[in-house]
Amino acid sequence: MHTRISRRAWAVVAALGLSAVVPLGTAHAEQGAAPPEVSAASPGDVVSSAPSAFHPLPGQPTGTRAWKIHYRSTTAEGAPSTVSGTVIVPQDGRKGPRPLITYAVGTVGVGDQCAPSAGFPRGTTAEANLIQQLTLRGWAVAVTDYEGLGTPGDHTYTVGRAAGQAMLDAARAAIRLPEAGLGADTPVGIMGYSQGGQASSWAAELHGSYAPDLDVRGTATGGVPGDLERVARFNDGSYGSGLVFMAAIGQNAAFPELRLDSYLNPVGKALVGALKNSCVADGAVLGSFKTIDSMTTSNPLHRPDWQRRLRESRVGTTGPDAPVYLYHALADELIPYGVGRQVRTDWCARGATVEWHTVPVGEHVSGVITQSPHAARWLADRFADKPVRGDC
Repeated sequence: MHTRISRRAWAVVAALGLSAVVPLGTAHAEQGAAPPEVSAASPGDVVSSAPSAFHPLPGQPTGTRAWKIHYRSTTAEGAPSTVSGTVIVPQDGRKGPRPLITYAVGTVGVGDQCAPSAGFPRGTTAEANLIQQLTLRGWAVAVTDYEGLGTPGDHTYTVGRAAGQAMLDAARAAIRLPEAGLGADTPVGIMGYSQGGQASSWAAELHGSYAPDLDVRGTATGGVPGDLERVARFNDGSYGSGLVFMAAIGQNAAFPELRLDSYLNPVGKALVGALKNSCVADGAVLGSFKTIDSMTTSNPLHRPDWQRRLRESRVGTTGPDAPVYLYHALADELIPYGVGRQVRTDWCARGATVEWHTVPVGEHVSGVITQSPHAARWLADRFADKPVRGDC
């Protein structure tokens, strides 16, 4: 039984991780060091920057320059925050403007050492292989670490507004970073899958109200967990249940009045404590096949305050003001296909231009692997001002 559970748990790592596997217990190292104070005046202002490196594999050359940045963003409650990230620019001799992709990775975990900016220099962030396909097109890429991942405080995992704002502000920071050579008229694309699908969808919805200064041409987003309550119930007690407990940590980080600790029994407290110091590989194994009821004295999903906060992260309440390439795997075993299709329905009802794609073969991870090249080509068409084929 132990072998069977471990294999299925590791399937979640393959499906949602797409990222570095860092040993348990190495959290709060260099990545967790306190960033500079939030002294920047506006969201997207660069607080600090330092040369870094971008390697899809250890030591692999990519013909790029990279910088680790800290930049000003905004919490879900509207307070200023400092978020870290990475700006990557091809060294291709290109003169003049180039497109910029603001990119959000899939679930990496909630330990500080899991941040994408920690893995890029070492070549241990697997999603870097997808990002490299963008830099090979001559595009600059800004990758947010998300709020609280690699910076003090818990990562606000699955809190849609915070993630969307962090993505938009990463694009602003890249444009404002002098070394990157970008300008205010830089065309911007938004891209992400899974956790990154939630973040990119929120960024698309928030663009008009939060960052209208950005010239957003389109959003490519997939595997979107658009309804967190439904996703949590779907994964409760399954091999994806560790993600449910990570999401609880994230919601509690953004909204401390939820008092997650008051719901946990001793076993649940031990699990949450371990997850806070783990990446997705460890967390998937630690949390697999555990039910919410077995970890709590009462189920927070039954409480109105938790339900309200989860609903606040729902995708589809606002129509994006730029076109969207939206996709979802029909056999997705972690985020139900119907959840993604509902995002399409809601956006279409709000007048958005949506190109919808069902991934007919495979499961969660197959969605990003098979669709990422198509999504990049779609974004290239947006940068080239080609007509959009919406199918609402």
